[in-house]
Amino acid sequence: MRTIDVHAHVFPPALVTAARAGDAPDGIRTERVDGAEWVVHRQGYRYPLSASFHDVEARLADMDALGIDLAVLSPAPPLFLYWSDEGVDAARAVNDAVAGMVAQAPERFAGLATLPMSDPGAAVAELRRCATLGLRGAQIGPHVEGTPLDDAALRPVLAAAQELRLPLTIHPYYVGSTPGLDDYYLTNLQGNPWQTALCASRLIFSGTLDALPELDLVLVHGGGHLPYQIGRLDHGRRVRPETQGCREQPSAYLRRFHYDTLTHSSAATGWLIDLVGADRVMYGTDMPFDMGGGPLEVAHPDIAHRNAERLYALKEDPDE
Repeated sequence: MRTIDVHAHVFPPALVTAARAGDAPDGIRTERVDGAEWVVHRQGYRYPLSASFHDVEARLADMDALGIDLAVLSPAPPLFLYWSDEGVDAARAVNDAVAGMVAQAPERFAGLATLPMSDPGAAVAELRRCATLGLRGAQIGPHVEGTPLDDAALRPVLAAAQELRLPLTIHPYYVGSTPGLDDYYLTNLQGNPWQTALCASRLIFSGTLDALPELDLVLVHGGGHLPYQIGRLDHGRRVRPETQGCREQPSAYLRRFHYDTLTHSSAATGWLIDLVGADRVMYGTDMPFDMGGGPLEVAHPDIAHRNAERLYALKEDPDE
């Protein structure tokens, strides 16, 4: 059975070279930690830079080891650079690099863009340009340096994605110094799923999903905390006057989103599938981050490849 990984990250080769030379945008650099190379971002985010991030042959070998036939590549989220004056130019360069990596193995890769969301007009223009490059959608943060995605200023970007029929993957990025999250890597372990749930909840309660009924949104990490606390949101809408901005109960919007399988718990993934349906869940690994997952554990063709084929307009499995 064909397997498509919809949650797979890259760090463009030219950017790796620039980071090693101390000439990368926003001060991105590399350093050695116990003999291994790490990427270090100005705001403090750091992670091992495996060859699979930037070397196509290394990535293909890692995919083969996990039985992955095709990966939907997206830039590493710290490359959003929403906080940087270099964001527009950097997004364009990163997207060209992603398209170039896809072109090296078009039967094994598809690509997602990054958008300079701090400039919504430029983000719309870049999304349209990336459609001409053959990229299959875009990956954006759950907020833009504190501005939530349901803010009116960002609506043109969401509307353009709906118009172009290009899915948007909502991916958390470094949450910064937050009380309680500074220790134990909780900025990622709890901060990431919290950001996703907060973003999705706002899109629901604000009426954004009602206003954009054809917009496709992908929530990584199994939808964060959202699916597992949806009953609380439903109860809140029944009893709180602040929650009346959406037309239906929050649980009615769960199937407006697509989800990946990356929960690190077969029980949690199984519950997610039961809740939203197998037709809304896709295999995702978060490769090659150290917080990534392993081989697909659910032998379901929709989750393995069909949902991704439909969502990203990919060539269907010729063996089915």
